[in-house]
Amino acid sequence: MTEPYELDACAARDAILKSALSPVELVSSCISRIERVDPSLNAVVANCFNRALDEAKKAERAVGSGAKLGPLHGLPILIKDLQDTKDLRTTYGSLLYKDHVPEKDESNVSVLREAGAIILGKSNTPEFGAGAHTVNKVYGATGNPFDITRTCGGSSGGSAVALAASMVPLASGSDSGGSLRIPAAYCGVVAHRSTPGIVPTERHSIGYTNYSVQGPMARTVADTQLMLSTLARYDDRDPLSTPWARERFQKSVSVDLFDLKVAFCDDLGFAEVDDGLRSIFWERVEHLKPLFKNWVDAAPNLLDVRRCNWVLRAVHFLSKHRDRYENRRDELGQNVIDNYQAGLKLDAMDITWALQEQTNIFRSMSNFFEDYDLLICPTNAIPPFPIEQRYCNQINNKKFDNYVEWMALTWGLTIPGNPITDLPCGLDHTGMPFGLQICGPHFSDSFVLGAASVLEKSLSENEITTRPVPDLAW
Repeated sequence: MTEPYELDACAARDAILKSALSPVELVSSCISRIERVDPSLNAVVANCFNRALDEAKKAERAVGSGAKLGPLHGLPILIKDLQDTKDLRTTYGSLLYKDHVPEKDESNVSVLREAGAIILGKSNTPEFGAGAHTVNKVYGATGNPFDITRTCGGSSGGSAVALAASMVPLASGSDSGGSLRIPAAYCGVVAHRSTPGIVPTERHSIGYTNYSVQGPMARTVADTQLMLSTLARYDDRDPLSTPWARERFQKSVSVDLFDLKVAFCDDLGFAEVDDGLRSIFWERVEHLKPLFKNWVDAAPNLLDVRRCNWVLRAVHFLSKHRDRYENRRDELGQNVIDNYQAGLKLDAMDITWALQEQTNIFRSMSNFFEDYDLLICPTNAIPPFPIEQRYCNQINNKKFDNYVEWMALTWGLTIPGNPITDLPCGLDHTGMPFGLQICGPHFSDSFVLGAASVLEKSLSENEITTRPVPDLAW
């Protein structure tokens, strides 16, 4: 018999609307699941269970009252610990904010509440989202549910782990260099990095930048799209926000994969990729090829995206952390310090060059999608590394001199700002989840999600490529 916590968001929502499932039953089931499995995983770092149960009771009464119900009515959700959440400890993974309790929700949290979602707590993240390994000095490390001795990725690692372990059907995340996609791939769940401006936020210190976006995470493409349809909207506090954003995601887009021209690429033309994962990718491509009439092995020309990313990332940290670095450096983690100090070495010409190069990369990617409908590549360049490591420092015996190099497959696609859905695709050669990035032209988010949905169905029909589920009987 299926327990309520095992239900995907769409199934749970439909059952609630039909009065076949009570929001109280669902919330209670998820809370019990968290209490049972999270002590070994450390994904949920603050909770408001009593408040959630009260809200679930109100949601239950609303179902029978004839009141208009939101699209997420009664659905439990976790909020990444980078997002301000009213009356709930929000640390940003930093000792500087270890006792911080916001007085109000930030906008995307408010929007989720207004849609009927019931917040159960906060999910773990590295300090200020710096690093694709979820560990910080406040809460410690979050383990991968497939192997608790390995990283779950980051920075939305707590959210990905909670989803994979069926603690909640929905969770929030954010993504700069891969913070939605990397943990989703490492934990066997779905995430979507939208075209910048689709999901607005008032939190950007540099408003006219596509570097960081907030977005949805779930176990299925349909659930991810459901959450995105709530988050997508216009907000005049975000310079990149678009008035037509919400209407683009109200309905699913039907996609015929056979009519598409698809580019498969294992390294984006520049990234170092573990030999074992490269082989796994091409093995999985063999399962995908029959779905498309036209496919090629082709990489976009991302120009000098490596240097461009390093400069823009440093500028991003300079804009956010000056006061913290100058006055409370001893309380900051090494990743934040490294990024900030990289910024201090830049001059005006470095920054000018990076902004120009990003524009060139954007145009090059647009040209690429004049020839292809989709780009499909691996999400991660290596299997999950040991949890005690701060980052992966080498691939195929090639050593790296910074902590972001191993994430090249994700930040390489951050720079042009294309929409990307991370889709689980079975297990890799080490027995850990393997994910694919499904990337499309700018503002084609609905199309990308539609294609991902069809791919998801096809992959689910094969035991090698179906979404993996962790065995939590450690």
